Amino acid sequence: MNPSKRIQTLPPYLFAEVDKKVAKAKNEGKDIINLSIGDPDLGTPKPVVEKLYEAAKNPDTHHYPSYVGMKDLRLEISSWMKKRFNANFTDDEICVLIGSKEGIAHLPLGIINPGDYGIYPDPGYPVYRTSIMFADGNPIQMPLKEENKFLPDIDELNKKIRNLGKKPKLMFLNYPNNPTSAVTDLKFLKEVVEFAIENEILLCYDNAYSEMTFDNYAAPSIFEIKEARETAIEIFSFSKTYNMTGWRIGFAVGKSENLNLLKKVKENFDSGVFNAIQIAAIEALKSKEVESEVKKNMKIFEERRNVVCEKLEEFEAEFEKPKATFYIWIKINKEKFNGKESVSMKFCDKAIEKGVVLTPGVGFGEYGEGFVRIAITQSKERIIEGIERIKEMF
Repeated sequence: MNPSKRIQTLPPYLFAEVDKKVAKAKNEGKDIINLSIGDPDLGTPKPVVEKLYEAAKNPDTHHYPSYVGMKDLRLEISSWMKKRFNANFTDDEICVLIGSKEGIAHLPLGIINPGDYGIYPDPGYPVYRTSIMFADGNPIQMPLKEENKFLPDIDELNKKIRNLGKKPKLMFLNYPNNPTSAVTDLKFLKEVVEFAIENEILLCYDNAYSEMTFDNYAAPSIFEIKEARETAIEIFSFSKTYNMTGWRIGFAVGKSENLNLLKKVKENFDSGVFNAIQIAAIEALKSKEVESEVKKNMKIFEERRNVVCEKLEEFEAEFEKPKATFYIWIKINKEKFNGKESVSMKFCDKAIEKGVVLTPGVGFGEYGEGFVRIAITQSKERIIEGIERIKEMF
C-alpha cells in the first residue's frame, strides 16, 4: 500500500526510534539504564489507584464517556485553576483530554486550513510540528537558543512573520520547557500574549510541567496574564504531576470560543476518557493525601537533580541546573564528537554502547543539535551508575 504524502514527509518519531535502540541493546544482553524518556518510575498515589478500582467496579462507569469530560471533574479542575493560579473558568470552558498529547495533536485540525502557518518551538516536543503537518499546515520554526535562555526572540519572530506575508493561525509554547528545562516569568508571558493578540494567533500554552518545580520556583499559568483569555488555550497533564503517564488523562482550559475549536475535533475523533479514570483524577486533584505525596515525590526528584548536577559538575559538563521538569539539558563537547553525522546522535549511540540511553537533542529539532537530554526518572543509584559509565564522554 502506498502511504499518504503526509506520512511520507513525517520525520521518524523520536521516542519510537529510541525504543528500537533500547530493544536492540537489551537483545545483545546489555544492562540498560534508561535515562531518556520522561516516564516517572514512582508509582501513582495510592488513593488515586484505589479510587480507580472502586469506580471501575461500578457498571455505571462502563458506558461511553462524554467527549468533553465528566462535569464533576471539570468542576474540580475549575476549583484547582482558581486555587493554583487565581484563574476563573466555568466547567464549559474546560475540556478533558486523553492525555495532553491528544489535545496538542488535535488542536491544529480545528484552526489550520491547508497552507496556513503554525509556529512551533525548536527544540521542542516533536508533536507540535507534526500536528501542524497533519493538518496540512506549514510549520514555522521558532528557535530557542542558549544565548536567549531558551526563550523565543519575539522581535525576530515578528520579522519572520512580516517576511511570510501571511499571519500564522497557531503558536505552541511550553514552559517549564521540554527538553531544555528552561523556565519563564509573567513579564515574558505578557510579551508573548501581546504578540499573539497583535498577530491574531491562537496561542496553545503547554503547561504539562507546571507542578514539577524546585527551589521554591512556582510556574505561572498563561492565564495569569489577563489578556490571555482572548487568545490562548492552556493544556495540562496528570502524567507528570501524579505519575499517571499510562492513564492517559489531561485537560485543556480556555474561553468557549477558543476551546470549541478543539471540542469539535474531539467530537468526531474520539469518545473521551474512561469514566473510572476521570473519577480517579478527581481524587488526584482534591485529596490532601495525594497532595502530600506529590510534594514528597518532588523532593525525591529534587534530590536526584542535585546528585546528578554535582556529578556533571565534577566531570566539567556544560549545563544549567534546572528549576523545573525532570530533565537536564547538557551541551556536548563537539570537538570530541565531531564528524559528518549529528554530534548528539553520535554521543547517544556511544552512550548506548555503555548501556546508557539518553535522548539526542537533534531529535527535538535543528536547534537541539549539540545537546543531549537526561531524564532523572530512575533511582538515584541507577542514575549515578549511568553517569559514571559515560563520564569520560564529557
